[in-house]
Amino acid sequence: MTEKQKKAKYREDEKIIENKELNIWEALLPVFILVAMLAYNVYVFGDDALSGSNQFILLLGGAVAAIIGFFNKVSHKQMLAEVAENVKSTTGALLILLMVGALSGTWLVSGIIPAMIYYGLQILNPTIFLAACVIICAIISVATGSSWTTAATVGIALIGIGEALGISLGMTAGAVLSGAYFGDKLSPLSDTTNLAPAMAGGELFSHIKYMAWTTVPTITVTLIVFIILGFTIDTSGVADTDAILGTIDATFNINGWLFIVPLAVIFMIVKKAPPLLALLIGTLLGGVFALIFQPEIITTIGGGDSLNFESSYKGILNAITVDTAIATTDPALNDLFSSGGMAGMLGTIWLIVCAMVFGGIMDGIGALERITKSLLAMAKTTFGLFASTVGSCLALNVTASDQYLAIVVPGKMFSKAFAERGLAPENLSRTLEDSGTVTSVLVPWNTCGAYHSGVLGVGVGEYFLYAIFNWLSPFMTLLFAAFKIKIKQLQSTN
Repeated sequence: MTEKQKKAKYREDEKIIENKELNIWEALLPVFILVAMLAYNVYVFGDDALSGSNQFILLLGGAVAAIIGFFNKVSHKQMLAEVAENVKSTTGALLILLMVGALSGTWLVSGIIPAMIYYGLQILNPTIFLAACVIICAIISVATGSSWTTAATVGIALIGIGEALGISLGMTAGAVLSGAYFGDKLSPLSDTTNLAPAMAGGELFSHIKYMAWTTVPTITVTLIVFIILGFTIDTSGVADTDAILGTIDATFNINGWLFIVPLAVIFMIVKKAPPLLALLIGTLLGGVFALIFQPEIITTIGGGDSLNFESSYKGILNAITVDTAIATTDPALNDLFSSGGMAGMLGTIWLIVCAMVFGGIMDGIGALERITKSLLAMAKTTFGLFASTVGSCLALNVTASDQYLAIVVPGKMFSKAFAERGLAPENLSRTLEDSGTVTSVLVPWNTCGAYHSGVLGVGVGEYFLYAIFNWLSPFMTLLFAAFKIKIKQLQSTN
């Protein structure tokens, strides 16, 4: 059994806690209060809301849910047990976040990210850039099966190129995520692509084939929009490209050998190496290449006068662990050539842990099950069944803060209803992916939203509108359901 199959099996075995004494309004109250508190908090703090205040608001939301749980005879022990399970389920994601911070540090000081920007500026002009971002990220994500890895490697470089071209960071991030999630959905290597048919009772490749009917039109519309945007965006404020290229060339030793490291990381992931191992090796190779190609930068970061073992050691470890900034003669590039290292990811990790506390308590008191059941009760027609599934996935992405739960819980709750309507499991699995997988990145406190905004350095509010593929996918699946397009029926056993 592969690691992805084990993960899918683990998620499949997760229990959904039921609390018959909890009514729908009690289940929804913590959600309403949380959304209201987060909205006011963002209004007060603005972009600084993710620096800690949103995290505390999530804990307050968990406290509200816990109080409701106590009034409905849910023990403190049960709630803590669910919180522990939720936090445990994010262990891999938290470690990957730390390694992404480390990798971005060594890839900066080694000149890898500057080299990507340097050559990218010469190849990608503003007109084709956004559409190219979608295509490049889609290809990498299909090959790796991971939108997270795509964002952490190619995505970071494209954000840098877009910023240097004077293109909105939100636009670039939206294009990156649109392509990354398109590839993630259709890749047989993706854990969510394996999980959805497992929950619905279907088969992997039948699921992928059937999902293409909604996914391909959605990505086509997305590409058309980004092509149009490419012809309309104003980049008149961009500094002379030759001056930017000259500054990068003067600061770093730029050459094609630097691309060995990102290619090696992509090769390892394609060969199904564990992401943590691939990121660790990529980080270490970045450090080695920094010593070979950028010795002056390493000496400066290490606080030494000349390159020696001590200054090299300090320089590499500083790049991996703490804030690193490389000064140039261009103020715009100074902002671009900075990295927070592992320490820069701690805010995102903090957010994920607090979100898991809220989601764990909501699950522990039976609120998630109650919300899903209420949605299912409203499904009187076939379209209503699809709409209830979409609504359930969206609600769980907001309340449980985890895309896996947004697939597992509705998958378990709706599989029987789909079968009773004579609908093949591919209908359910496709809907789970179209509304559960891709919308997770649109919720700031969801693990995916927190991860991608942290890795790309772009707030969810900035890229939300431009993550066209992600928010359009649920509408596309509902459109197909409304007009009964490719609604597969169960095969008769007679």
